[in-house]
Amino acid sequence: MDHLVCYHTKLLPYFPLVFLASLVSYFMSMFLDTAKIKVKAGKGGDGMVAFRREKYVPNGGPWGGDGGKGGSVIFRVDEGLRTLMDFRYNRQFKAQEGEKGMTKGMHGRGAEDLIVRVPQGTTVRDAETGKVITDLVENGQEFVIAKGGRGGRGNIRFATPKNPAPGISEIGEPGEERQLELELKVLADVGLVGFPSVGKSTLLSVITSAKPKIGAYHFTTIVPNLGMVRTKSGESFAVADLPGLIEGASQGVGLGTQFLRHIERTRVILHVIDMSASEGRDPYEDYVAINNELEAYNLRLMERPQIIVANKMDMPESEENLKEFKEKLAANYDEFDELPMIFPISSLAHQGLENLLEATAELLDKMDEFLLYDESEFQEEEVYYGFDADEPEFDINRDDDASWILSGEKLERLFTMTNFDRDESVMKFARQLRGMGVDEALRARGAKDGDIVRIGKFEFEFVD
Repeated sequence: MDHLVCYHTKLLPYFPLVFLASLVSYFMSMFLDTAKIKVKAGKGGDGMVAFRREKYVPNGGPWGGDGGKGGSVIFRVDEGLRTLMDFRYNRQFKAQEGEKGMTKGMHGRGAEDLIVRVPQGTTVRDAETGKVITDLVENGQEFVIAKGGRGGRGNIRFATPKNPAPGISEIGEPGEERQLELELKVLADVGLVGFPSVGKSTLLSVITSAKPKIGAYHFTTIVPNLGMVRTKSGESFAVADLPGLIEGASQGVGLGTQFLRHIERTRVILHVIDMSASEGRDPYEDYVAINNELEAYNLRLMERPQIIVANKMDMPESEENLKEFKEKLAANYDEFDELPMIFPISSLAHQGLENLLEATAELLDKMDEFLLYDESEFQEEEVYYGFDADEPEFDINRDDDASWILSGEKLERLFTMTNFDRDESVMKFARQLRGMGVDEALRARGAKDGDIVRIGKFEFEFVD
């Protein structure tokens, strides 16, 4: 029994730390701001081979209709969403396929598009290239992230005077398939930054209707909190209380870079400093350390104007510390640079808040939106779906087993949409390859009769 009591006594000091870590992990899991997903648009419906067979209609001819268009995957911004939590367990989104063509020349029904709702401020990247595909910030904004395949043509489309009854149809075009990375960057005009326990959450609760968690321990705020401010002059703006940063955050210390991304959309930064130095830190050193972390994370964050909020001015020694802070600030600024504005306040005593908010609103009026991404960071989206005459229609390579490998967008699309269950379709595909110059190119590369030619997983023999 004594051993058991001793064991528990030794572990007791670690219980609060373990509990806090579990709590942080739990709440951070409830606020998800990154996700990796897979989207796949619907395949187009297959075209149909059919013929008129009415009793009194001789030589009725082809009657197979076209397949319907496959459904596209569309992202739509929903201002009611605040996190990417919906993507935590559902990581695959697949639109429906188009309906197959029918007899009597009837088209198959096109599939409905799949609408995927995302929160405002969601950046979508291609997981393979890392390039930005789109940045979704406006409520109701839509973006087609994966286009549905077109329906295959029925045999009614291939009738000619030379071949009035073709047994040819197309398979529906495959829909686009993509691996994506989603990243949420909270939309806010103003961001509150600073060390833990400097009073950011208290300030937000006083100037807005938000009810953030407030406690006398570090990392009370573990998810971004948003609130709307309305000044006495009628101006309004959104403020985000961002989880406390500490030295080394840009390298992963503390909450690390988990929430640094949310500062990127802000136009003005309110740098909150505990001027009472209640935790034994020097206010100016805190100011420098946080700015170093912002700069290390993203140099462009330093382009945003900062207002220094000297908080807890109702505490002893705050006035002396503020005077010393101003002296150090002036001594370390270039004489040609404009010193940032400093507003002494007390969130608890509601002192100095009105002047701070009015100055923030005035500064916001002068500031334009900051562009988060350069043009070079965006992935070029193809708008033209034809084929450029200047670009080669196919490539020929040699595999290790001496087989010939054919590839190319146009060639692979023709292959995918060919119905190999019908001899006429196979012959048509062979004529298309010959018309593209594939046969001549293979001969020029040294292909001989009986050599294996491969398109994807499909193999056939080359006949000279």
